[in-house]
Amino acid sequence: MFKKNNNNSENSNFWISYADLMAGLLFIFILLIGSIMVKSTTLRNALHDKETILDKQKEALTEQEEVLDEQSDNLIDLSQSIAVKTDEITKLRNLLAQREASLEQSNKDLIVSKEVLKLKDDELKNLNQLLLAQNTKIDNYSNHIVLLQNINEEQNSTINKNKTKLDDYKNKIVLLSNNLTKQDESLKMNEEKLLKLLQALDNKQTKYDKLLENLQAQRAKIKSLTGIKLKVISELKASLGKKINIDKKSGSLRLASNILFDKGSATLKDGAKKELKANFIEYVNALISNPNIRKHLDKIIIEGHSDSDGSYLYNLDLSQKRAFAVMHYLLTLNYIKEHNIKEKLVASGRSYLDTIKVNGVEDKDASRRIEVKFRLKNEDAMYEIERILDAD
Repeated sequence: MFKKNNNNSENSNFWISYADLMAGLLFIFILLIGSIMVKSTTLRNALHDKETILDKQKEALTEQEEVLDEQSDNLIDLSQSIAVKTDEITKLRNLLAQREASLEQSNKDLIVSKEVLKLKDDELKNLNQLLLAQNTKIDNYSNHIVLLQNINEEQNSTINKNKTKLDDYKNKIVLLSNNLTKQDESLKMNEEKLLKLLQALDNKQTKYDKLLENLQAQRAKIKSLTGIKLKVISELKASLGKKINIDKKSGSLRLASNILFDKGSATLKDGAKKELKANFIEYVNALISNPNIRKHLDKIIIEGHSDSDGSYLYNLDLSQKRAFAVMHYLLTLNYIKEHNIKEKLVASGRSYLDTIKVNGVEDKDASRRIEVKFRLKNEDAMYEIERILDAD
């Protein structure tokens, strides 16, 4: 009897131990499954974060490519302007070379004239020597005459002959003196020619100096004209910082049409007015609050642009209506009245004349836009640069 009870207790203890073991294993199994699920969830979140980071990096790379495209366009423009300036410098160098050649020819002519004068001086010296020799002979003959006069009358015939010879010598002296007078006149004429040559050289040098002065003045004028808008854009970027993205070339503020208007509509969305107001005030305030920009500011232009879908006249009408709608809203702002800039506002439509292209292909979403840009007082004078260069 007691043995059976012991067996039953042992069996019950075995099953209890077995149940505890199974419960422990089940608990461990549940923990393993839970840890696996947590780890899988963590891995999924990490993968999702990495995908988000990769998307952001792709967007950053896209923006960098656009910046590189713009920089390449700037480099092309700079290379073209450098090529134009190089052609101008080459023309000026050729002109200077021609001036130098003419100066060298004039110098050669002067050298020849000097040599001729030197020869004339040598001839005068020879004539003077001949005159001295003749004068010496005359003196000798005079002495002979005095001696002959003291001789007997028998020698009168000889004296008369000597007088005749003496008269001949006098005639020769007169001829020599006439020749000397002619030589003097010839020398005076050569001196006058030399003076005229020197005056011509001075006139050429004066014209050359004036040409250089005009060239330097034109260069200074070109630098001042081309530098104003670049300075204004630089000042505008410094004022806005990273608040608003503006076009690097023109300094204009671009607003996408799909944010402001429904497709094919010229009615401004109510939800877009707040953003339009904030961007416009931020942009215009940077223009009028900076004295370096305000003194050159002439107009603030609101331009409507479309893509190339549809006819030119349809897009012109739509772009004009959108520009007028934006301007109409802006004129209701107290900011316009407070700063008295109503007279500076101008609105116009450009249809699809200024579409935006990426790698030669039209970006229609970017082409449909509203641009707010500025016009400088002397912007028309920028065109004078080409006229000055053509004149050179």
